[in-house]
Order: sequence, then structure tokens, then C-alpha cells
Amino acid sequence: MVGGGGGGLSAQESPSGAQVLPPSSSFSSSSSSQMFPCVQPSVELPPPSSCGEGGSPPARPAARLGGGVGGGGGGGGGRKDPPVPQAVLLPAPRRGNRRCVPVGVGTDPGPALEARRSRTKEEASSTDPVLQRQQRVPPNPVRDGANRRRSTMQFLSWFNLLLLLPCFSTTKTCFPGCHCEVESFGLFDSFSLTKVDCSGIGSHIVPVPIPLDTSYLDLSSNKLETINESMLTGPGYTTLVSLDLSYNKIAKISSTTFSRLRYLESLDLSHNSLEVLPEDCFSSSPLGDIDLSSNKLLDIAMEVFASKGQGKPLNVDLSNNMLSKITRNHEKSIPNIQNLNLSGNRLTSVPNLQGIPLRYLNLDGNPLAKIEKGDFKGLKGLIHLSLSSLHDFRELSPYSFKELPALQVLDLSNNPNLRSLTAEVIFGLNSIQELNLSGTGVSSLPKTVLKYLPSLKSITLRKNIQCFKTIKEGQYHRQIGLTKKEVLSCHDSHGAVAAAPYVL
Repeated sequence: MVGGGGGGLSAQESPSGAQVLPPSSSFSSSSSSQMFPCVQPSVELPPPSSCGEGGSPPARPAARLGGGVGGGGGGGGGRKDPPVPQAVLLPAPRRGNRRCVPVGVGTDPGPALEARRSRTKEEASSTDPVLQRQQRVPPNPVRDGANRRRSTMQFLSWFNLLLLLPCFSTTKTCFPGCHCEVESFGLFDSFSLTKVDCSGIGSHIVPVPIPLDTSYLDLSSNKLETINESMLTGPGYTTLVSLDLSYNKIAKISSTTFSRLRYLESLDLSHNSLEVLPEDCFSSSPLGDIDLSSNKLLDIAMEVFASKGQGKPLNVDLSNNMLSKITRNHEKSIPNIQNLNLSGNRLTSVPNLQGIPLRYLNLDGNPLAKIEKGDFKGLKGLIHLSLSSLHDFRELSPYSFKELPALQVLDLSNNPNLRSLTAEVIFGLNSIQELNLSGTGVSSLPKTVLKYLPSLKSITLRKNIQCFKTIKEGQYHRQIGLTKKEVLSCHDSHGAVAAAPYVL
């Protein structure tokens, strides 16, 4: 309060809680502006507004100072009170560098704040390109989801390409005269294999040092006359998967020649001079393909191809040798041969292959004069049998194929002395789908014979006349509905009808 004796005014608080300064002769509008930049000099100062969304709420306006000095509102002794300066309301503290916006006295600050926010957003959007793009392009959940999925698929495609497909071939330094090619696999070329080609150099090439990661070694056409264990020993041979020794002059191998090749899967010994295969010569390696074609083998025991671990299915090529005898010892382990090629040999009868899980058997070009009942006993899994170009072949005995219930392809082509097929001959071929009789004396098949071939799809007759079984539907007067007929239609190589269709 103001003292009654005219003493100086002390700082007081207005009824609203705002701090009030006492009058002073040195107090002026200029000094108040310097002290409080948010306050404009006037008779009644408005309350400061919020300096932002996070500022303090605006204070209520201060009450005027009136009435006499020293108490109540009336005059004292008829004396007129001196004019009292307007109370100054202390501003709210400033927030950062944001400037205060005055709000009219007695008005609601809400609309002013909303207007301020809208102006701030307009200013930001006019300078921010991201906001401009967002305003121009309305959000579309379907489009945005498709874009995200497309980006993800592109990333996965590139990642899989780096992980699975990288396979780059480069060359590396290797033994003089040889050519080494490196194939890299995996992400960042983390795995590599080397192919070493030492073909056509000469017999002095062995033993040849090879890189540690060698998977394929080609020693073909080097005029090698012998090959033994010491020639195939070394650090690089432990990872060898494929070995090519074809087109040499190798006449003999021992039972330990390939014993160090623990991972060997493919072995090519074709076009050599081998006459005998020693026992267990292939048992130490997990072989899947053995090519012994075009050698001088006279006889062979099938147990030589038995593996100690009875591993993967084996493909054996013994074509174009001089084999006249093939033996099978039932007391020893059964080789897991699925594909056996015996074409071009000197076999006069079907060899005893009972128990071997054969699926493909080729006996083309052998001097077989006759196929008898029981020749294919124990080969229930055989699906492909080729008996083409048999020298002096004359006869197929009845029930010759009775032991082949799974047979699907039978090739009897180029046997000109074969003139007929009876129902007894093809009895039991319930699964046969393809029958090749081209180049034989069989020009047609009676209807009774075709009834024994329920699964037949095609027959080749004479000179490339193809007959295919089709199903036609016909309607009869005395029977309601459609009736299916199986018709065998034959056409030559030009597409013309070669003979009247057979109705099965």
C-alpha cells in the first residue's frame, strides 16, 4: 500500500496476482520498453500472450490503482490525490527466440493461437519441398503398399543374385602346359573350385601337382600306358570329383589305383586298352558314373562295381568292348547299377543280371540270335529295354517279357528277321507305352495282339510309320449316351495316313 505520510510506494500485488511497481519520477515509457520488450506503453497494458504452443498461459489483466492514498477509495481532507502511474504487469518469460504476440484485453486467446498456428504452417509449407509434395499428392494406401512391396522384391532379387548366382570363371597359375580355370560361388565369392585341363601334353605330365581346391582333372590324350596310386596322390587330389583318363593307352589298373580319391564321383576310362578289371578297384570312391567304353575287356564280374557303402545309383557304360561273358556272384554284394550299356559287344545270350536294380538296359548290336523265356528274370524294376540291331536275330520265344511288369519302352528296331509278334510273345507287357518295330519284318499287328497292350501310346512300324492311340467318342442308336473308342491311327513321316486305323 501507499504510505499515508507520502512515503515511497512499495511493490504490491494486484488482486489478480500480478506484481505492481511503485511510481517513480525516473520511470518512463522508454525505460519500460527497454526492460520489457513485450509490453507496449499505454494507459492500460494488455496481458502478454503465450510465446508459443509450449509457453505459459497468458496472465489476466491487472486492475487499475485508484482511490486515495493511505487506504480506502475516497479522498483525504478534500485533498486531490496526485495521479498514480499505470500499474505495469510483468511479462511472462520468453521461450527461446519466439516473439510474443499481444492478445486483446478481455478476449479469448484460442482464435489468435489458431491463426498463429495456421500462418506458421503456411510459411513452413511454402519453403519445405517435402510438405509441398505431400500436399500435392494425397496418400494412397494401395499405391504406397505396392511401392513398398516393389522395393522389397527388388532388394531380395539383388540379394539372391549375389548369394546364389555368382559364378565367375577366372584363370590361375598352374603346372606348365596345363590350364586352370577357377569357378567362384556364393556371396562375395566365398567358395571356389578349380578345373585343371592337362590334356594332350604327353606322358611326362604325371604325376602333376594341382591346386588344393581342384574338382575336375583332365588327363586325356596323353599317351599314358599305366596309371597307379602314386600318380594320383597329393594335396589337390583329396577334393577331386571328376577324373578324365580317356584316349590314352592304359592297359592295366590295380585295386588301389583310385583308393585315395575319396570324393570321386565320375571316372572316364573310355578309349583305352584295358583287358581286365581287378576286384574292388572302384570300391573306395562314391562313384556315380563309370565310362569303360571302347576298351578290350573280354569278361567281367559285376561285383567289381559294388561299393562298400552301397552309395548312390551307378551308371556303367561297357559298350564297344569284346565282352562275351558276364558273371554274377550271388554270394557277394549287389552293385547298385541302374543304367547299364552293353551294346556293341560279343554276347550271344542275355547275361545273368538277376538282383541288380536296373532301370535301363541296352543290348544293341550283340550277336543275340534268340530271346528266351526267363532271360530277364529278377529285373522287375526295368523300365527301358533296347534290343536293336541284333546280329542274326530270328526269334522271340513266348512269354519272353513276362518278368518285366514295369517295362515302358521296348526297342526291337532294325531286326529284319523279326517278322511277327504273337500274343504270347508280348504277354505281360501291361505297362508298355512305346514299342519300336521300325526296320523289322513286322508290318502290322492283329487286333488280338493290341488288346494285350492296355497302356500303349505309340508304335513305330516299317520305315518310320508312327501309330498313336487316340480316344474317340461315338453314339450308337441302341445305347443311350456316348461310348468311347480307342483308335490306333498310323501316319508316315509326311503326315499322310499310312494304313487304316486299328480299333482296339
